[in-house]
Amino acid sequence: MVETQAAGATLTVGGKGRTLTLQSGRDMVIWTRRGVPEVALKGSDLVFAGYGIVAPQFAWNDYAGIDVRGKTVLVLVNDPGHAAHDPRIFHGDATTEYGLWTYKVAEAGRQGAAGVLLVHDFPAAGFGWQAVVNAFSAPQLAAPAAAGDAGRAAVEGWVSRDAAAKLLAQAGFDLAALTEAATHPGFAAVPLGLNVDAGLKNTVRTFNSSNVIGVLPGRSHHHEFIIYTAHWDHLGRGGAGASGPIYPGAVDNASGTAGLLMLARSFARSRPPPERSIVFLALTGGEAGLLGSDWYCEHPLFPLRDTVAVLNLDSLRIGGPTRDLTVFGYGASELDLMLRDAAALQGRELHADPLPGLALFYRSDQFSFARRGIPVVYAQGGIDDSARGPAYGRLAVQDYYAHRYRQPADAYAPDWDVRGTLEDIHLYFAVGQRLAQTRRFPNWYPASEFRAARDQSRSGASE
Repeated sequence: MVETQAAGATLTVGGKGRTLTLQSGRDMVIWTRRGVPEVALKGSDLVFAGYGIVAPQFAWNDYAGIDVRGKTVLVLVNDPGHAAHDPRIFHGDATTEYGLWTYKVAEAGRQGAAGVLLVHDFPAAGFGWQAVVNAFSAPQLAAPAAAGDAGRAAVEGWVSRDAAAKLLAQAGFDLAALTEAATHPGFAAVPLGLNVDAGLKNTVRTFNSSNVIGVLPGRSHHHEFIIYTAHWDHLGRGGAGASGPIYPGAVDNASGTAGLLMLARSFARSRPPPERSIVFLALTGGEAGLLGSDWYCEHPLFPLRDTVAVLNLDSLRIGGPTRDLTVFGYGASELDLMLRDAAALQGRELHADPLPGLALFYRSDQFSFARRGIPVVYAQGGIDDSARGPAYGRLAVQDYYAHRYRQPADAYAPDWDVRGTLEDIHLYFAVGQRLAQTRRFPNWYPASEFRAARDQSRSGASE
């Protein structure tokens, strides 16, 4: 990995007779992932590029008719379907891959932009401004192939909603009006008549970080693999020095790593051993953009075509039992049937993600495998708390993302109620056992965006 720690970040926006200086941490957070000692923007034209999306399957191109090479783009977070609450646009309230900040900065780089600034909005992003400051003021990590890549924008960053409103007002535009216009098909990017100056001085470090893998060989079909995953990393210590606050990541994702170890121990003690091989994969770089899972998929130890399924444990629910099970990406693959049967034995029923705007399916490690066609499971105890009901459960989830996600408060407490957590781990064990004993390879349903990759991978494979 290449780690880039920025210091002395500056960002000013000039034009229309004024200069607006944005304060780091309060108004903006900027960084670079080029892995170079210094980057700067000088007089880069600022363009409002809507949601910053190019999606042919949705007949959408926010960069149509404009050349942003060398310019800085200001883009909205999430996608237009979520903002419009219109199922006819993208997937409506359910955020797509195009709504992710990682997609937007990558697309800006592909378009040749010198800078990209994301407008933060809590409801659209799913996490608060403090989570942005904590995550992106910390050292930024990139895979070696990405570091130094001029195909990335030199400066990437977030600006607060208030700061975005001020700089748009400086250009004579209203943020709310531009946001509404950007939700409609055919929206055209708007040159703002402003220019951006930005600077970063960086400390660059190259180091190795490991994916940690354990394997329980299968009894009779050891060449077929079921993979359990969890990411073991978090943000570490905040700030540039050793005295910054510690971000424990107790829920995200020490809980999943603990669950992974419990499952490994349980399978190792199972008699008879499973027919298929079980892989326990603790991934690095999850918080930095799924770096560890993407690396594994590009350099798999076990053939992807022979990988039966991936079951990801990410941020397990801490709390009492629930009457439901939240399935991220619900309705996409045949694995839902196995989840349904295992949940029914626990007196639970399956529900889709109650907060689809957070796009958790696309932000978690199983997505790296899904993109390559492997059916995946990412599920956790739902919101219908057995003792206190669904309203309590929904508020608990919202409270976590507002006040503990990527913050020092995501810490272990001795009074944790882990009954629901253990119920989920039992369910994951049951689904893995069933997959290990069957001869079928599950598939995505025909309408899934991942079905073609699975069919291609499995074509010609003997089952």
